[in-house]
Amino acid sequence: MSSQIDHVFDETRVFPPSPEFAAAAVAQPEIYTEAATDREAFWAKQARELHWHTPFTEVLDWSAPPFAKWFADGELNVAYNCLDRHVEAGNGDRVALLWEGEPGDERRITYAELTDEVKRLANVLEGLGVGHGDRVAIYLPMIPEAVASMLAVARIGAIHSVVFGGFSADSLRSRIDDAGAKLVITADGGYRKGKASALKPTVDQALADRGDGEQNTVEHVLVVKRCGNEIDWADERDLWYHDVVGAASNAHDAQAFPAENPLFILYTSGTTGKPKGILHTSGGYLTQASYTHRVVFDLKPETDVYWCTADIGWVTGHSYVAYGPLANGATQVMYEGTPETPQQGRWWDIIQKYGVTTLYTAPTAIRSFMKLGREIPNQYDLTSLRLLGSVGEPINPEAWIWYRDVIGGSRTPIVDTWWQTETGAIMVSPLPGITATKPGSAQVAVPGISIDVVDDDGATVGIGGGGLLAITEPWPSMLRGIWGDPERFKETYWEKFEKQGYYFAGDGARFDDDGDLWLLGRVDDVMNVSGHRLSTAEIESALVAHEATAEAAVVGASDETTGQAVVAFVIIKESYLKAHSPEGLAQLLRGWVGEQIGPIARPRDVYIVGELPKTRSGKIMRRLLRDVAEGREVGDTTTLADTMVMSTISAQVK
Repeated sequence: MSSQIDHVFDETRVFPPSPEFAAAAVAQPEIYTEAATDREAFWAKQARELHWHTPFTEVLDWSAPPFAKWFADGELNVAYNCLDRHVEAGNGDRVALLWEGEPGDERRITYAELTDEVKRLANVLEGLGVGHGDRVAIYLPMIPEAVASMLAVARIGAIHSVVFGGFSADSLRSRIDDAGAKLVITADGGYRKGKASALKPTVDQALADRGDGEQNTVEHVLVVKRCGNEIDWADERDLWYHDVVGAASNAHDAQAFPAENPLFILYTSGTTGKPKGILHTSGGYLTQASYTHRVVFDLKPETDVYWCTADIGWVTGHSYVAYGPLANGATQVMYEGTPETPQQGRWWDIIQKYGVTTLYTAPTAIRSFMKLGREIPNQYDLTSLRLLGSVGEPINPEAWIWYRDVIGGSRTPIVDTWWQTETGAIMVSPLPGITATKPGSAQVAVPGISIDVVDDDGATVGIGGGGLLAITEPWPSMLRGIWGDPERFKETYWEKFEKQGYYFAGDGARFDDDGDLWLLGRVDDVMNVSGHRLSTAEIESALVAHEATAEAAVVGASDETTGQAVVAFVIIKESYLKAHSPEGLAQLLRGWVGEQIGPIARPRDVYIVGELPKTRSGKIMRRLLRDVAEGREVGDTTTLADTMVMSTISAQVK
């Protein structure tokens, strides 16, 4: 089958940076030349921004692809780089975390205070027998102890596996078993949508007999008291975090570990149903996470207030909450709850309250705010914002424009970033101050990264053509394998372009006439309509470009005539629903897509729905919509933020 993806949607708007922003930007245009001239020397320079207990002499060892080693003869401590060195530099009083709980409680934690906490927790972990190379599962809400736990595990050379606090007991158990975790750090609960959501009971269930015996590697469970909800207690196993950490010594020397020492395992869904434990190591990962955080977000650590809204259970929370910002000495906001609790303007209230300068969030959040209308953010003072970021999936142009105009006051640059759990850090993004941005395009590889759009045989497609996104050179924060399964690692990411030595990202993409990159969604989400390979992302963009549409998801459903047919599920803006009858909207939108793209892309069916099936990280589960579109029983919904949403959609479609 040809991998050529038809390009059907054009976007011509361009927004250059203001002269004032460009002049003061952290990254200047020569950074691209420097990286292209000597890639390894460029990465060595970025790595030397960190503190190395033993300086490296070797940059990259690619002698046994696809297993890379970066800075392998150097030694460092990740937690020391995120904490101690800032205190020693005289910045201990700088606020590291401006934490806000969903009920409205708050904490301001300085670098000195966070360092103190992490040292105490490191001593507790070592006292419980956790050491170099041991695995620790972290199952916590968005509270400061989550970041402290990650850093304490890193400090002692152990490996953390953070499991998102919305996952079930079965999901948690499978991750604990696969990693062979020795200890679990959890909380009694966390606040979500105005209620205490229990966590410790899920841990208890996960460690109990799930049909094949009790879990046998976990020796202790450390419990943070957050909500005060009733929980069961196993005296031999369970310990209150505040009791043991409060009583521990705050004297702890950060030992140096090799750059290739494993730092964390993060599980991502696999096509076989068994989650893949993506393994990242220390020196290369921290180098790229801190470098990209600095240049992509134009970080001024003395004055910026940065806020990444991702949960620490996802890779964005690892790289752009826990590690990148703290390695750079940033001050950041951390929020426990949901955007609409207790009122729909909670996020904008937080930005106003803390003077947030940089907001990094997901397109799905932006579109949900669009649905509610600009009247809500317009009630708040958002003038502190100077930079906006997008992450998680391609952002459609209309959401991009709304984000810039309504949230950014028609003046802030937007960095639309592409990367993956597997890449560890941002790979493709505009650089604010340099790039003239285009709504919906991730644009260019960050300096030091090499990408291409290729066909099924690995040959360059060139300007204008759609194909498969490949990474053509090793990069510092690349995954080092799948935990315990090197063969699966090679098959999943490297087998397709083994001859070229390229990493296959699994995404469709194209370069436009200016050489800017457009992501077309997962290759699995490309439809074959009458021999034309159409991207779901482009048709969704066309739908959202209509003034009535807040959000849309498109799938390809089997069709006897065309092979596959376009089926769209559309959420209508509340303001539009109030002013217009829903009758005829489906026909109106079918016609609109035909006008915007062409008859080939006109949806066979448009279903007006109230919600879309999303995971807690905001990704739309299109396979479930495909089940509905093809009249099948809906598949597994356990990873959805709202498991009832598919019942509602199925009823609306019938």
